[in-house]
Amino acid sequence: MSARITTPRDPLSGDLADALRAASGVLAEAADARATVVLSGHVQPDADALGSTLALAEGLRRRGARVLATFPGPFTLPASLGWLPGADGLVPSDSVPSSPDVFVSLDAASPGRLGELAPLLERAATSIVVDHHASNPGFGRLRVVDPAAPATVTLVANLLDGLGVTLDSSLATCLYAGLAADTGSFRFGNTRPDTHELAARLLSTGIDHAAISRRLFDTAPFGWLGLLSVVTGRATLEPEVGDGLVWTWSSTAEAGEHGLAGEQLEALVDVIRSAEEADVACVLKGQPDGSWTVSMRSRGATDVARIAMALGGGGHRAAAGYTSHLDREGTIAALRDQLRAP
Repeated sequence: MSARITTPRDPLSGDLADALRAASGVLAEAADARATVVLSGHVQPDADALGSTLALAEGLRRRGARVLATFPGPFTLPASLGWLPGADGLVPSDSVPSSPDVFVSLDAASPGRLGELAPLLERAATSIVVDHHASNPGFGRLRVVDPAAPATVTLVANLLDGLGVTLDSSLATCLYAGLAADTGSFRFGNTRPDTHELAARLLSTGIDHAAISRRLFDTAPFGWLGLLSVVTGRATLEPEVGDGLVWTWSSTAEAGEHGLAGEQLEALVDVIRSAEEADVACVLKGQPDGSWTVSMRSRGATDVARIAMALGGGGHRAAAGYTSHLDREGTIAALRDQLRAP
């Protein structure tokens, strides 16, 4: 494999290097044979899932593969992501073949995160899982999984190198969006020396990193301010729970009252995490079916991936989530119990 992004402090492990080499080989063979490759990120894709999908899809197209890029329903993207290069070429999940030559799962921590596309893991002649979640149980025939990677796009960058695809501003925009998002603009503890090396390489293609960050983090409808006022106003601090818990709640219905799409709720947890008295920040997001989607962040003392896995979800040590079918009080009570557990 050519041009891996590594440093003496953060070398690729032998197993990971072998997995990247094997996956690059399979993808190269598929491209040479003009085989059909289906790529998908997880349900309600974020910048890492979508950036990974779009960058690898375009790289494979340049190598000659027949590529279909998709993601599980609902088939809608937030405005903060719909501008990414290649997003207009995404197809609904019911438009992809049920038994493609190759199926690539990107940034999905479990088969369940692939929704209706999960059967392709078995139906495809070959399936490749590319992911960086610590809670990933191991699935798919070929696994490129690195819990130490700050974002799935870093693994995709290595795959593109293995395919001999030259990074240009279009590919770099997709990769940088995922890298900036999953490292919190390089503020989070998952940022490593080679993370900045990859960022420098992407910047060298001439991308407008300020514009990318502005679209991802600093642009929202005016109604967001009203929703933020309400939701932060009901935030609760419970310093005696674990190493401190701050939490609040909202719902897709409440977002709609402010003229916002439900996905706008995703940014709430990154606002309340600023409370210095709490190690864990949590937002409960009510869904139309009555369930609660729970997002958690940790300052470092608490492994929220362990908490999420105990409650049926997954993620990373510092950022994780799950779905609860209890009512709101039952949901937060179950979380408290896990945070108090030894």
